[in-house]
Amino acid sequence: MAHKHGHGHGRDRIQFANAEDKQEFSKYPTKAGRRSLSRSISQSSTDSYSSAASYTDSSDDETSPRDKAQVNTHGSSDFCVKNIKQAEFGRREIEIAEQDMSALISLRKRAQGEKPLAGAKIVGCTHITAQTAVLIETLVALGAQCRWTACNIYSTQNEVAAALAETGVPVFAWKGESEDDFWWCIDRCVNTEGWQANMILDDGGDLTHWVYKKYPSVFKKVRGIVEESVTGVHRLYQLSKAGKLCVPAMNVNDSVTKQKFDNLYCCRESILDGLKRTTDIMFGGKQVVVCGYGEVGKGCCTALKALGAIVCITEIDPICALQACMDGFRVVKLSEVIRQMDVVITCTGNKNVVTREQLDRMKNGCIVCNMGHSNTEIDVASLRSPELTWERVRSQVDHIIWPDGKRVVLLAEGRLLNLSCSTVPTFVLSITATTQALALIELFNAPEGRYKQDVYLLPKKMDEYVASLHLPNFDAHLTELSDEQAKYMGLNKNGPFKPNYYRY
Repeated sequence: MAHKHGHGHGRDRIQFANAEDKQEFSKYPTKAGRRSLSRSISQSSTDSYSSAASYTDSSDDETSPRDKAQVNTHGSSDFCVKNIKQAEFGRREIEIAEQDMSALISLRKRAQGEKPLAGAKIVGCTHITAQTAVLIETLVALGAQCRWTACNIYSTQNEVAAALAETGVPVFAWKGESEDDFWWCIDRCVNTEGWQANMILDDGGDLTHWVYKKYPSVFKKVRGIVEESVTGVHRLYQLSKAGKLCVPAMNVNDSVTKQKFDNLYCCRESILDGLKRTTDIMFGGKQVVVCGYGEVGKGCCTALKALGAIVCITEIDPICALQACMDGFRVVKLSEVIRQMDVVITCTGNKNVVTREQLDRMKNGCIVCNMGHSNTEIDVASLRSPELTWERVRSQVDHIIWPDGKRVVLLAEGRLLNLSCSTVPTFVLSITATTQALALIELFNAPEGRYKQDVYLLPKKMDEYVASLHLPNFDAHLTELSDEQAKYMGLNKNGPFKPNYYRY
């Protein structure tokens, strides 16, 4: 099953209405428990509306899509989705997503003539949502042939998968696959008569892993791999270290625009959203401690401070701590302030940031949640002990009751709050998708020898181009350097404008 989050928490982002479902689900083992913020970011877009708007819940019929023979209106049956008849509904979802993804649409217009991906055979494994559909159709418009599968067994929007299959993109995915289905879908994507992939677009590294293990001859001939998540990138670096990566790979997770948007701007918007939806808390005058002052921490603090919360920070790094001080936040140790806090938010990416001992000392009604990558930051396991009572108050909200009647409010069982309890704006996904498209174009068209068998960052020029494609949304007008100014600064008029070591 390819849910991936932290380590071994494959079942994380699923919400169960009642305990029986949960038990039923827990019977199935889960292997692929690896995924990080970025990879899972597109998941959230499905959480919010596919459940409400879509009529694709499993009650439609119980036959597995694998056992159904379906054809699209062009007579092709090279796909496997829940129900091809939902294509029209999915098309509307894709059109809505296109409104906020104007960068990809303008990339289509600019590059449609020269077809920079003509000859590219891309096999892709990402969340299949209206937003990724816009990316897939952009790749097709630029000349690529695509075959696609889902990187998460729950995040597929069935009607979107149907719409893609209807337009002739072979898609193998449906919401609620089993682990076995998941690998079967990946295999059907890669292993097909008379078609061999020469590019891989992956989110989480499962597709890369499958091709590397099962089809080494295909893997060796691939022109490049583009990987979107922290986890997948980590797995690529491991291959590279072991000397087994025989193709160039592009790490789009760490490109500047994507990092800033996924971490800083996205969290700045979604932290309040997640807290409000789950607890309806009023922030003015609340004592909040944010653990970690990296990009995510900075985003959270900006938002909380603006609503009048009294925020303090914990930090291990003197540079981040000094930044927090200059931004007007007290830097404290968690154990010093834990008794007074109304809200505790973790975003360190580390483990055991909030320990059982600290949970024991919290005041009644304290809200505890996590904005970091994995659900290891809060020691949730230690709360599953006989003397404590768990009470599920509403979806994603648990009250944990101590013997003396004290309650602590735990959100999303310590998993990523913004993905579990709120949504991520399409605009953020647009940044990610544009970055992926440009990375594919760059790797596919790179002259022999520019990229060796290693993991690369997206060239800064491309990073700047992603940003420039999004500027029209804001009616922003860039100033151009005069020849004299460019010469004085030693720059090319068209960029890149900053050296590689520049920190934005």
